[in-house]
Order: sequence, then structure tokens, then C-alpha cells
Amino acid sequence: MRGPWPTPPVTPSASPAPARIRIVALWLSILLGGAAVAQAPPTSNTPAENSTTEQEPIAPVPPPPPADPRKLAIGERLFFDSRLSGAGNLSCNSCHDIHSNGARPDDGHVSRPFDTLTVFNAALSFRLNWEGNFRTLSAHIESSLENPVNLNTNADEVVGRLNADPAVVRQFQAAYGGAPDRENFLDALVTFEKSLVTPGARFDRWLGGDASALSPAELEGYALFKSLGCIACHQGVNVGGNLFQRQGVFHPLVKGSPQIVRVPSLRNVATTAPYFHDGSAATLHDAVRRMAAAQLDRTLTDEQVARLVDFLQTLTGNFRGSPVSGAQP
Repeated sequence: MRGPWPTPPVTPSASPAPARIRIVALWLSILLGGAAVAQAPPTSNTPAENSTTEQEPIAPVPPPPPADPRKLAIGERLFFDSRLSGAGNLSCNSCHDIHSNGARPDDGHVSRPFDTLTVFNAALSFRLNWEGNFRTLSAHIESSLENPVNLNTNADEVVGRLNADPAVVRQFQAAYGGAPDRENFLDALVTFEKSLVTPGARFDRWLGGDASALSPAELEGYALFKSLGCIACHQGVNVGGNLFQRQGVFHPLVKGSPQIVRVPSLRNVATTAPYFHDGSAATLHDAVRRMAAAQLDRTLTDEQVARLVDFLQTLTGNFRGSPVSGAQP
């Protein structure tokens, strides 16, 4: 299922260095309201005077939205329920493990054309999937149900199975005033997925004024992240997830299609290896180096890569009071 592409940001295939600088400056002026491309590294691990969340291009992850606890409980039950798959052998959590990084453990149970994106903070992105072809969580859920390489069923079939379970019917009646149907089934899952946010990252604590949250090396990495132009595509509450971009603006980044993808969120990125839609970057260091070359026409030193990774590691948030962790094989 593919939708029409929105017009992507200006992404020339080749350009001399001065043009590159003008392009990055233009992106930043549009996205950040005219903020300067380069920002001097902080001299200490204390936020600059008058530094506030409103003045930074990244916003902290908010807490989960208010929700009826009965609907949340149903949504969580469904998220782990293998009756959502045609063969009865997979659940949503099989590919989006919320006990680790919200993505697929490396168990190789099925072959997929795209690396699995984490479900954590997905509700904060403007579109869903690598191709960005879903605008709502409910549409994405239905696609996952119907996809033959995912759950291979449909909402109506699942609702039929749920109605055969008296305990589930009672739970729906208590929360929704009626037995499971297509609408309340999807609503329960959407309600639960909206709760899968990961606030409390160290970087968010720094944004909130905690001067001790980041080290000088991490702050240097953040300053570099902004001055190089990474921030042009990775900003906002999800540090990405809010625009489309070409893969390989100046040099090839990945093999194969699609050429244009929804920019992924960098929230919890240190826990979600491998990277890129084809999973071709095994480590965060490799991904950073390749991104700089392909998207910014920059060859980074080992020190620059290390500082950028230091910063990216501060974007790991907390789920239910514990830091998000990497997937276990």
C-alpha cells in the first residue's frame, strides 16, 4: 500500500561546497525560524543563559496522554494477544518488543523488506512507516493486520475471535459499554500505543534546566549536531519523524528503493541497531559517518563521530520508570 508522496525538501543530487552551505542554511531558516546554522559549543555543562525548551530546536518528550485505564488495559492485552495473527503465532509485541527497544528482536522469524521501526514514540511522528504512507495509528494497525508478512488477518476476523472469549467480552463491556467491534478494537490498540512514549531522557532533563544531566563531551556533540546541519532533518519532539527526505543527497546512502523516506526519529536511537531502512549500518558510529557523507557531504573525523554518538546516547528515554534497552537476541 503506497500513498502519494508529499513534496520533499529541496534535495539536490550534487552541489559544490558553497551551495551545500546555502542549502543547509536555507533548511535551518525554514525549520527553525531563521536560527543560525552554527552555534558555538557550550563552555561548560550548564545550559546557556536564557536557554529554554522554546529556544532549542528539540523539544522534550511529554508524558503519556490521559486515558481511561480500562481501555489502556484492553489495549495492552491485545498488544500481546496472538489471536491478532492469522496463524495464532504472532502478536504486536513479537515485532515491537516493549520490554526492550520497541522494535523486533533479532530472532529471524520472518524476512521483511524494511528494518522494523520502534513503536516507542511512534504516536509523536507525523506519518508512520519508513515510506510515511500512513497518517494515523489506526490505519497503520489495520495495515499490519492485513500484511501477509506481518499478522496476515484483518480486523473483522480478529473481532470475531475476541467475541468468542467471554472474559474479553466482559472487559470490553466494562470499558466501552458493548462487546468488541471494529471501532472499539482499534481504539483500544491506539489508546495503548499512544501511551508508549519514553520521557525522561538525559537530554530532556538538560532541556528542563538540569545542568548536571549532560557531560561536556555530550554537549559538544549536540553543538556539532547543530552546526553540521544534522538538525535540519532531525529536530522537534521526536528528533525527526516530521518530514520526508531523499536518501543520498550528495552521495549514495543505501542500495535499492525507496529513494525518499520519512525521516526516522532519533529517540532511543542508541538502542535500535541496525540502522537505515535496509539495516545496513550495524553500529551507530557507522550510521553517523555514512549519514554525514551522504546527506551533508562531510567527511567526519573519528573525534567528531565519537562526540555525535555521545550526544545521541543522551536521547534514550524511560518506559515505565526504566531506561529503554537494546533488543536481546
